[in-house]
Amino acid sequence: MTLPSSSLLVRRRALLSGAAALTGAAAIWPERVFANTAWPSRTVRIIVPFAPGGGADSSARVLAELFAVQLGQGVIVENKPGAGSAIGVNAAAQSKDGHTLLMGSNSMVINPSLLPNIGYDVARDFDAVGMVSAQPLVLVVPVASPLKSFADVVSEAKAKPGQLMAGNSGNGTLAHLASEIFASQTGTTLTPVPYKGESALMPDLLSGMVSLGFLNLPSVLSHIRSGRLRALAVSSPKEVPELPGVPTFRSLNQASLEVQGWAALFAPKGTIPAEGLAKLEKLLAVALASDAVKSRFASLAVSPVNQSRADTVKFMQAETARYAVVIKARGIKAD
Repeated sequence: MTLPSSSLLVRRRALLSGAAALTGAAAIWPERVFANTAWPSRTVRIIVPFAPGGGADSSARVLAELFAVQLGQGVIVENKPGAGSAIGVNAAAQSKDGHTLLMGSNSMVINPSLLPNIGYDVARDFDAVGMVSAQPLVLVVPVASPLKSFADVVSEAKAKPGQLMAGNSGNGTLAHLASEIFASQTGTTLTPVPYKGESALMPDLLSGMVSLGFLNLPSVLSHIRSGRLRALAVSSPKEVPELPGVPTFRSLNQASLEVQGWAALFAPKGTIPAEGLAKLEKLLAVALASDAVKSRFASLAVSPVNQSRADTVKFMQAETARYAVVIKARGIKAD
């Protein structure tokens, strides 16, 4: 396949990055436990349906370095962003070369309810390999905001219906769905304000033009640490080390707001033999349990999620059903 020049550049950078890290990776696994097996027989490609630099992309690059050592083949990361991840997901679904993987995310289970003609069906088109990582959303307000707690937000939203503006990274994104779940569960009304990504939203949030946001931890952490944003609650099941003392939604009796970003590894349905899928499942589990991957993920403010193929399938089914209900009940439409 002939890739456009931008993709070639990303590909070369991924190869160089992987090569530079192989010495460290080999130190983690000095012997290849998966040597001399039929699959893979050539370079493995991991499609990331987002631009470089995000959580799914970073997770894919960490794993690619270590997979290359164990599989004895090159492992490259190819970014195919666009259409809310649909371009990359469809490209992976249609790949039949037997050496393509997909680093998927929440959008895979959200988009089908937003866009009926999305082109792919997760259960029909993909074999799960396993979960990879998770990152919580953080309810944040500008530091000058009078809202000091989750209870303050609820009280203000009830007293002034529709006056609190909830910034998000686009209609139907996780940040948007979290604000809709908040409104539904608390009996309040927020005004969603969509932006073209979190970077576009951030200036208005920092200035106070936007009242609040349910945003990914990595995108807000530096602003919280610098004192420009105030964290009121996190969506992880347990408190996160990066935000000591910030309560979880579960501890506030709002377990329905445990809405987390996640990344998971998939293969196009039926393209990788059972032996290869079993190998990848085991390799992923070993990687996620290693101190090296835990350390790298911690630096990205994401947590490893070690989950079997079967449990990942169940999780995907539950996530698909969950967001379908929210999208229908709240009348959410795509941009």
